[in-house]
Amino acid sequence: MASKTFDEILAQGVRSGQLPARTQTSRDWFRNAARTTRVTPEAVVRGERAKYKNRTILGKMYLFNYDPKTKDTLPYYDRYPLIFPVERAPGGFYGINMHYLPLTLRAKLMDKLYELSTDRRYDEKTKLKIGYQILKAASRFAPFKPTFKRYLSNHVRSRFIEISSSEWDIALFLPLERFAKASKTKVWADSRRMI
Repeated sequence: MASKTFDEILAQGVRSGQLPARTQTSRDWFRNAARTTRVTPEAVVRGERAKYKNRTILGKMYLFNYDPKTKDTLPYYDRYPLIFPVERAPGGFYGINMHYLPLTLRAKLMDKLYELSTDRRYDEKTKLKIGYQILKAASRFAPFKPTFKRYLSNHVRSRFIEISSSEWDIALFLPLERFAKASKTKVWADSRRMI
């Protein structure tokens, strides 16, 4: 199967009646389609469709370029986090970086996170009602542990790209993770051990 662009997947899904995020069947359809897509985070960051933002809103999904302050001491890090900001912090924020999970665990966690959405329209107003205490208290969110990271605003190297809630499943499965200092196989193995 030839690779498709992000826009082609979305258009094909909508034409076939698969409205993103509305049903489990639609989520599965988009997840499978996204796996065959070839795209780079650099292309997404420079893309025409990108909705650039200067700051984040808690519970929405974002992609951005990041250069950690402590990169010399970290065993590895993601240069293009795909995150849901969870809480504000001095000088930045905490977020769930979905790239730290292998695809099957991403899907399981995302299915649970959909339960926290503010509505079922999955439009521009939709976001997750999410916080660290909610995640920590509920065992169904156990896979979040290796994804929970702190981001410093002055180490963000691009504007934030807001991912529409109707496109969360596509973004979730695009091969956008860019880990420095370790392979994704190593990162995902460590995440499985942590869970």
